[in-house]
Amino acid sequence: QVQLVESGGGLVQAGGSLRLSCAASGQIFAINAMGWYRQAPGKQRELVANILSGGTTSYADSVKGRFTISRDNAKNTVYLQMDSLKPEDTAVYYCNAVISPTFQDWRAGGMDYWGEGTLVTVSS
Repeated sequence: QVQLVESGGGLVQAGGSLRLSCAASGQIFAINAMGWYRQAPGKQRELVANILSGGTTSYADSVKGRFTISRDNAKNTVYLQMDSLKPEDTAVYYCNAVISPTFQDWRAGGMDYWGEGTLVTVSS
């Protein structure tokens, strides 16, 4: 069974930094895209950043230039370095990955997996 486990959330003052990590474990044949979403109170979940297996990245306009996504394929881990944090970055951050537990799953395009979320609170 595949699991995504996040770590690194917490409370930080505006202008500060945090680094989120998300490690995938279990039966894994291949991992395609990995990314981070966030959901603020009363708002819909939104994509923050994602990174493909080859390293191509994309970011939400609201975090460009402040957040950096990276991944370590050998460790099945994705990171989100968050700098110059703002109060509006406060949200629960969720890790997402498209994972194929088997070769057959890979041929079918893989499946979406989610972490349980980690809270990031930015105080003003």
